Amino acid sequence: MATTETPRGPDASGHFGRFGGRFAPETLMTPLAELEAAYKAAQADPAFARELDDLRRNFCGRPTPLYHARRLEAALGNRIAIWLKREDLLHTGAHKINNTVGQGLLALRMGKRRVIAETGAGQHGVATAAAAAHLGLDCVVYMGEEDMRRQHLNVQRMKLLGAEVRGVASGQKTLKDAINEAMRDWVTNVADTHYILGSVLGPHPFPGMVRDFHAVIGREARAQFEALEGKGAVPDLLVACVGGGSNALGLFSDFVGDPRVKLIGVEAGGRGIATGRHAARLASDAPTVGVLHGTETFVLQDADGQIRATHSVSAGLDYPAIGPEHAWMHEQGLARYESVTDEEALAAFHTLSRLEGILPALETAHALAWLERAAPGLPTGTRVIVNLSGRGDKDVEEVLRVEREGLDG
Repeated sequence: MATTETPRGPDASGHFGRFGGRFAPETLMTPLAELEAAYKAAQADPAFARELDDLRRNFCGRPTPLYHARRLEAALGNRIAIWLKREDLLHTGAHKINNTVGQGLLALRMGKRRVIAETGAGQHGVATAAAAAHLGLDCVVYMGEEDMRRQHLNVQRMKLLGAEVRGVASGQKTLKDAINEAMRDWVTNVADTHYILGSVLGPHPFPGMVRDFHAVIGREARAQFEALEGKGAVPDLLVACVGGGSNALGLFSDFVGDPRVKLIGVEAGGRGIATGRHAARLASDAPTVGVLHGTETFVLQDADGQIRATHSVSAGLDYPAIGPEHAWMHEQGLARYESVTDEEALAAFHTLSRLEGILPALETAHALAWLERAAPGLPTGTRVIVNLSGRGDKDVEEVLRVEREGLDG
């Protein structure tokens, strides 16, 4: 279990240290309180735990393997040992379904028959659509039009699963704008609608609740690593990409505060930090605190407090804020946050595909690229787990387009 001496939170007001909270319109205060109460009741209900466990095993496909990437090890000089936590093998192709089945069950407990969601890379949208279909819920997914172009396959998958996909043409037409529209929908339809928020973001109780639904990743990884390496053994290093940060917190959760385990979150460096065309909230030179989508955290903003435009080849990392627990972990020194450029991520996408026969999502490719870059400087014998948060089928068309037209095409 995590051993940090500082309470991780969230506290009763939804804060992780000075980050988090509940910044929302008055209209949403009642449904947020209702959700918090429903979640607390579900946590104490053995029947909820049994139903969630059954869905995880028989619908989602847990447990996921801890895969020893020996050919990748060899390519990096056989100096470090590398395992991949294969969340890409879950139903719908990413870690996102861990959260959507949990929140779907909560929607049923609250008597809400309609769910909405936002999505960037499309994986949360697909996972929400799948959970809604399985549980008999009506589903609407908001997605920026630029992301719909980049993730055309996932748009079609959502529609086939019975969801209505609503394109968002405002702003950059990406994830931030999709969240804006989902929030507007929720304000209008609170009586019968639950918002299945897709990351460790938003107003309390979402950041802690989404983390908890994904914490199964870290629990499994710890047990699987012990089975391979001996009782009490832990990895030396955990690596995961960070957009909002749900897959990273899922893996990190069972290890936070353990001095034997270093935690690395990898953000989108885009075209390079110096260009300003990136989505690196913590890896940039001067992270700043602001409020976005209901939570106080580190955000990319200008001198006037206006949210800055972001860029990443990866739709799932193209977001100007980071989950408040990550902000707290950064401030407490419990995790380190690095960035990787578009070019590095694309190269890592090809490396894993050709060496291990696994197409990684472009989000995950950022974590792999950081490891490839850092490997020569790691102590010999370092044992690493990388969270393979999603599969790359959704990114094939975009990768081919970039190779044909260039990153600025």
